[in-house]
Amino acid sequence: MGAKTFEVTEANFETEVLKSSEPVLVDFWAEWCGPCRMIAPLVDQIAEEYAGKIRVGKLDADVNQQVLSNYNIMGIPTLILFKGGKPVERITGYQPKDKITAKLVPHLS
Repeated sequence: MGAKTFEVTEANFETEVLKSSEPVLVDFWAEWCGPCRMIAPLVDQIAEEYAGKIRVGKLDADVNQQVLSNYNIMGIPTLILFKGGKPVERITGYQPKDKITAKLVPHLS
């Protein structure tokens, strides 16, 4: 995990994500997932660059199956931006950083 990211689990999902006062980007990933490893440095860069505007959490898909089920996540990596406790943007699969930020930035004001 990067310096600006935090671990999301089933136990802290409600308090850290749904009840957060600022937008939270959750990276649903798994250790064995190649595209997840490819997107991880981009997620860490986004956490650094948008610190103070967005919180970035990483959720291990293998350990937290209930959250994946709750949000109908069928493939990883999946990034979901939550704002005001609701998912407002979903990005599935590897995407270049500029495509990710283009989808996130409109929700950060």
